[in-house]
Amino acid sequence: MRRTRALLVLPVVATVGLTACGGSASDTAAGTASSSAGGDLSGTLTVFAAASLTGVFGNLGDQLMAAHPGLGVRFNFAGSSALATQLTQGAPADVFASANEEQMTVVTDAGLQAGDPAVFTGNVLEIAVPEGNPGGVTGLADFGDADLTLAVCAADVPCGAAAAAVFADAGITAQPDTEEEDVKAALTKVQLGEVDAALVYATDVRAAGSDVEGVPFPEAEQEVNDYPICVLEAAPNAEAAQAFVDLVESDAGRLALADAGFRAP
Repeated sequence: MRRTRALLVLPVVATVGLTACGGSASDTAAGTASSSAGGDLSGTLTVFAAASLTGVFGNLGDQLMAAHPGLGVRFNFAGSSALATQLTQGAPADVFASANEEQMTVVTDAGLQAGDPAVFTGNVLEIAVPEGNPGGVTGLADFGDADLTLAVCAADVPCGAAAAAVFADAGITAQPDTEEEDVKAALTKVQLGEVDAALVYATDVRAAGSDVEGVPFPEAEQEVNDYPICVLEAAPNAEAAQAFVDLVESDAGRLALADAGFRAP
C-alpha cells in the first residue's frame, strides 16, 4: 500500500516539526516504534490531534511508518473542540489527543475511549508578535489596548479557554479584533503581519522560528494546559493506535515533545 502522512479533512466540521536534536531522538523513536507492537503493523492509522501537536506528531508518525513499511498514518490536526465534535458525530479515528482535559471529557462522556486517557505533556501560552514587534507589545496588559490589532483563539478551543482564564486571573478586559478557530490560525495572523500580537502556545512561537518573536508573560504559569491522549473504542486499527500512543509516551516521545518546548506531564 502507499504509505501516507496526510491531513484528513472531514465534512462534519471544518478543519483546517519537530526534528529531534542531533538525530539521536529520532533514532531512538524509530527503535521504540519498531518494538511497541508485537507484530508488524499495517493498514491505515488515523490520529485526531490538537493543532499545536502538528510538528511533533507528524514526525512521530513518520518514524512509526519507517519502522512499519506496511503502515500509513493520517492526521486530522485542528482545534480540540472541533475534533471532539467530529468524534461524537461519528467520525472514524483510532487516536485522539486533546490540548486540554475538557475536550477529552467530551469524548469520554460519550463513551468513545477504549481506556482511561493519559496526560502525556503540557503547554503554556505566550504572546507572538511579528518580527521587530512593530506594535511595541510588552506583556499581557497590552491585550486590553484598543489601539492594537489583536488575535486570540475562540473561547471553545483550549488555547482560547486558557486565554480567558489568564485574562480573568490578571483582571484584564481583553479587546481582541479576531477570535480564531485554532492556535495555528491565530499564529498565521501574526506571520502575515495582520495583527500586532496573538496569544498562542509557547511551542507554536518556537516552531515558527524567525517568522515571529515571542513575549513570555508570568501570568501564563497560572494556566498550564494538560494534554491527554487515548485509543478510541471503535478504532479501526487498534493495534497501530496503541503503538502510536506507546511511542508518544515513550522516552523518545517525551524527548521530542521537550525539544519542541512542551512541558513534562
